[in-house]
Amino acid sequence: MPEKEKPVHPRKIEIVEAAVTCFLERGYHQTGVRDIAKQAGVSLGNLYNHFKGKEDVLAFIAEIEVEETGHFIELLVEPNDPLAALEQFIYEYAIYISHPENALLGVEILTEAIRNPMISDVFGKNRTRLVDALVSCLNKGIKLRVFASYDDLSTIAFMMLDTLEGRGIRNLEQSTIDETSIRSLQSFILNGLKL
Repeated sequence: MPEKEKPVHPRKIEIVEAAVTCFLERGYHQTGVRDIAKQAGVSLGNLYNHFKGKEDVLAFIAEIEVEETGHFIELLVEPNDPLAALEQFIYEYAIYISHPENALLGVEILTEAIRNPMISDVFGKNRTRLVDALVSCLNKGIKLRVFASYDDLSTIAFMMLDTLEGRGIRNLEQSTIDETSIRSLQSFILNGLKL
């Protein structure tokens, strides 16, 4: 019988939310555990009851990211209509990554992942799951003769994510999400993939 997942303690979520606020305001590298504890309104000892340190907080954020991106993965794996699934994915992921907190946190995580192999590994696994789901969708589209065939679908999937995430970062210059530009990018990507 599988083990039931233990519910996450509400204080742990409060600490993570405080950490995200600190990372967004100061940057991951400039944020200390004391900053996180102060933002969360908890003692340093209480923070250490839930996390060994700042890296553990970031690793827990990676677990949350798995849940947040689960919808995208379900959408892409073996869809009945790969073109419609990819169209929906591009639009929804572009909106998701265009929210300032997601774009800024993504930059902070990427910057830290360059310095820290553990962070790179944890978040790299999440990205690999998303790439694999995109490859699955593209493969199905190729089999159904909806998409053109490419030698390296993983590279195509990485380029799609890089393009969408880059658009999300550029959106930080604006106060609202530019749906017209997202729809244009969606058409651009889909037209490049279609037969």
